Amino acid sequence: MEGLIMTAQLLLGLSILVGVHEFGHLIAAKAFGMRVEKYSIGFPPKIWGFQYGETEYSFGAIPLGGFVKISGMIDESLDTESMSAEPEDWEFRAKPAWQRLIVMMGGIIVNVITGIIIFVFLVYSNGNSYIPKEELNKHGIVASELGQEIGLQTGDVILKVNGKDYDRFTDLLSMDVLFADQPTYQVKRNDSIFTLAFPDGFLNKLTDKKYKDRFIDFRFPYYVGDVLSGTEAAKGGLLAGDQILTVNNKPAIYFDQLKAILTANKDKDVVVTVKRADNSSKTLTFHVTTDGTIGFQPSPLIDYQHDEYSFGEAIPIGTTQAFNVVWANIKGLGKIFSGDVAVSKSLSGPIRIAQMFGGTWDWNKFWNMTGLLSMVLAFMNFLPIPALDGGHVVFLTYEIVSGRKPSDKFLENAQKVGMIILLSLMVFAFFNDIVQTIF
Repeated sequence: MEGLIMTAQLLLGLSILVGVHEFGHLIAAKAFGMRVEKYSIGFPPKIWGFQYGETEYSFGAIPLGGFVKISGMIDESLDTESMSAEPEDWEFRAKPAWQRLIVMMGGIIVNVITGIIIFVFLVYSNGNSYIPKEELNKHGIVASELGQEIGLQTGDVILKVNGKDYDRFTDLLSMDVLFADQPTYQVKRNDSIFTLAFPDGFLNKLTDKKYKDRFIDFRFPYYVGDVLSGTEAAKGGLLAGDQILTVNNKPAIYFDQLKAILTANKDKDVVVTVKRADNSSKTLTFHVTTDGTIGFQPSPLIDYQHDEYSFGEAIPIGTTQAFNVVWANIKGLGKIFSGDVAVSKSLSGPIRIAQMFGGTWDWNKFWNMTGLLSMVLAFMNFLPIPALDGGHVVFLTYEIVSGRKPSDKFLENAQKVGMIILLSLMVFAFFNDIVQTIF
């Protein structure tokens, strides 16, 4: 069932983004009097469609893209027969270069606008909940396996990031940390303060699926929230509102302590000391499942900061969040070319993107992922690769600057080369997804 939900979210998100992208090309072309023959969400074979005016609107069976067919334009269809005749007034090739440039930029522009709108509305509707530095440092961080490998320990207090102060927990995981040439934390451990530099190869390890948890998390005390019906916790007498103090006489006031003890005692009985809401103490016995759980939801005892925003305040914040996605992609691409990050660990295809949506339908997460993908799609389409919008932009910019238009034969061959590059990347991404998922 989770797989179906992941797939449904991916297909819906891509359909929305491809639809608005191709619509950007369509409205720009029609605005300049160009004839648009076809508008398709998905690639052929056609599932369903209708004719409206001069344009056929349709859905294709292959949902990983889409296209518009503009008369007089050399595109992925490679329909060059009509190009030998004199151009008609309503053809793409008959229009001034600046108009053709706007048409080619139309999809990118609309994707950027879509991404900004999504992020602005998410900020406006949800506000922003976060853990401030002061609250985080009451308890320190939890260092996962990767965090421990780079020198962190659970309970460490992070004082500075890259030599600068910070405001909230998420700043510790920001682009400044992940993409800096030599990221550092200033760490307080017990009574000592030192600077910890991240080792070379950290980014590659961060994307390694062997490390299931992010390298650090916030540490929190907790109390028992919902006790799930029929679970070992319910059978053993655990109540909502209880605070677990020890398990097998080991401290378990922090949730990471509890997880570690339960994981070490899978399929065994454990003795738990709890403090009840009336301050009385109880000793309970539970059988730990083979998954290392007993069956309750923890409620963190931590003070989150929550900020609400007016629509006017949400506009600059949402816009910044949208463009941060582009900036992250630019930095990430730089890391690939520098060799700091392996292509196989950074290039995601449809399988891994579907996994990012998750196996439960959460509209907030869906729209957040869709907004992110809209900005990524705009960035990727702007790359100067023939067959992408960015390739057309390069040729049209050359024409505007030099006053000379590349020959139709050159454009046709460039389109073929670009299609080979794109198909190769798609095949690589798909099989890389399979390898990364299985192995």
